Amino acid sequence: MRIHILGICGTFMAGLAQILKESGHEVSGSDSQFYPPMSDYIQNLNIEIIQGFEEDTLPEADLYVIGNALSRGNECIEKILDQKLPFVSGPEILGKELKDRNVFAVSGTHGKTTTSYMLSHILIDQGRDIGYLVGGISKNMENPAKLGTNKTFVIEADEYDSAFFDKRSKFIHYFPSNLIINNIEFDHADIFDNLNDIKKQFHHLIKIIPKSGNIIYFEDDINTNEVLKRGHWCNKLAINNDTISADFNSMEFKIDNKVYSLSDLPLIGEHNFKNYICAILAAKLDGIDINDSIKSLKNFEGVKRRMDFVKEISNIRIYDDFAHHPTAISLSSKAIRKKYLNKKIIGIVELGSNTMSSGYHKENLIDSFESFDEVFLLDQKNIYKHPNAYQSSEDLFWNLKEIIFEYDIILIMTNKNSQKFIQPIIKYLEKK
Repeated sequence: MRIHILGICGTFMAGLAQILKESGHEVSGSDSQFYPPMSDYIQNLNIEIIQGFEEDTLPEADLYVIGNALSRGNECIEKILDQKLPFVSGPEILGKELKDRNVFAVSGTHGKTTTSYMLSHILIDQGRDIGYLVGGISKNMENPAKLGTNKTFVIEADEYDSAFFDKRSKFIHYFPSNLIINNIEFDHADIFDNLNDIKKQFHHLIKIIPKSGNIIYFEDDINTNEVLKRGHWCNKLAINNDTISADFNSMEFKIDNKVYSLSDLPLIGEHNFKNYICAILAAKLDGIDINDSIKSLKNFEGVKRRMDFVKEISNIRIYDDFAHHPTAISLSSKAIRKKYLNKKIIGIVELGSNTMSSGYHKENLIDSFESFDEVFLLDQKNIYKHPNAYQSSEDLFWNLKEIIFEYDIILIMTNKNSQKFIQPIIKYLEKK
């Protein structure tokens, strides 16, 4: 089948392109902007790409896959609708490709990408030719997606909507046998009105887990528990109860009265400790011994832009992190504070997500800065009344220069393009 993907340069859609191509389809794609790393990845797949969405650029195809960033008014979409051409969302076509697979879905507000890659890494390191599709770039794997020959498939299961014509969460389409719920908090203010809207989508997902399936979750996560109390019909693996318990202070977790230490694993922070445990328990469901999983995770290097060390210049260490929610900011900043206990740390935080820029997290955001010595905010909508809040990255950098040499660590936190901070900082420090 000839399939054309509209919006192919997104991480999910680029990975989907690889899955579809490996499944035997002829794949092409179009987008308005092509930029690394996804543009390089798509070109390496030898997929025909078209710049822009002008009506006359739409090629003939048997099926059109429409990305969720596209909406009515797009010339290609208008042509597809006018001519009644067949179209589908990305999550729906992926779900159809996975109908015969043993799907492990990794969901939650935080930690989806890292936990998905942890689980994929364990299974691959243990000799399984699994399939996977993850919305990020791993430092251990060449590509963010692979079809694989093994029955197991790992998918990062996002609660964001599927397309302009399908407002169900993406993860509804994957029909997983096994589900990880890392946590549930409010996010995506552009499509959800409140936390209950998000909980409703998670419960829709739980409704389609088969009776023989499993849900891995943290019993002390209030929102996850509330969703499960609405009804569940499969097995539960609850962490932090009588059977499975975890202690971040000792870096140990216990299952069936046996204690395992994770203290030798490389990634820092309580959030990664929890991610490790979820991945290990999921791998156990797929037949991997816990000690083998721990051994595999010792060489897991993490995900790009998750507490990435960028460079050290003039004794100042620069880190890049994707955190864009108060909980994620708090966890990441606490992790780097624990690593550099007596160093002076400045955080540069961009209020880039729709939820953050709406002002929804006003009070929680300020509380999330407690591990920093100082914070600079890029607040383009001027929502937060903070002494170091700026409406442009240029103004922020201009003021940062005045104090930059007072600090040992710079932690940049944004879900947007972090290079607009990193490159000026590096150039300034190198000149000095």
